[in-house]
Amino acid sequence: MEPAYRGLGRCVCCFWLAVAFDIAGLGVLLVGVFVNVFFYDLLIYAGAIVIFLSLIWWVFWYSGNIEVPLAELEDDVGLLKKDKGGLSGISGAVRRLSSRLSSGIRNSFRRNGGPSSTRTARAPRSAGGQTAAPQAEQVAVAMGTMTPQEDTPHTAIESSVAREVEMPHTTTETSPRQYNVTVT
Repeated sequence: MEPAYRGLGRCVCCFWLAVAFDIAGLGVLLVGVFVNVFFYDLLIYAGAIVIFLSLIWWVFWYSGNIEVPLAELEDDVGLLKKDKGGLSGISGAVRRLSSRLSSGIRNSFRRNGGPSSTRTARAPRSAGGQTAAPQAEQVAVAMGTMTPQEDTPHTAIESSVAREVEMPHTTTETSPRQYNVTVT
């Protein structure tokens, strides 16, 4: 026997949290509007955010109080009616076909190397039937150091300690920009 819920329903805690957030948010918002403080804008925004967060608790309270009859849940969660005696008729055929299709697609991903959470790497077998070590793919990467091609020599900068530090000449490329101005 299900308990009878009155008044606020099943989620009383969510209801009172929503009310508390609304009261606190409204209080902070009104303090920001009517009290002469230098951080009034912070209070206004904070109050609005707290009121917005109260919507979460209102949604929890509302969705926790939705009642769905058991007859409507049978189709959605796969519960079978006792008088039908299992899968029969068109709905049973559609369920069996859907199950076969989804398992076939799932198995084809496993065979073809697609995404699968239970897939394990298989080691190739040699002609003698022994498991050969998996071969790692090798990728050749060419790397080199590039030096700037310069037409001007390096400039020397003297410091107050009488050492020379050579600074390489650097250039930046810029492209000419064209501006079209129409005067009417």
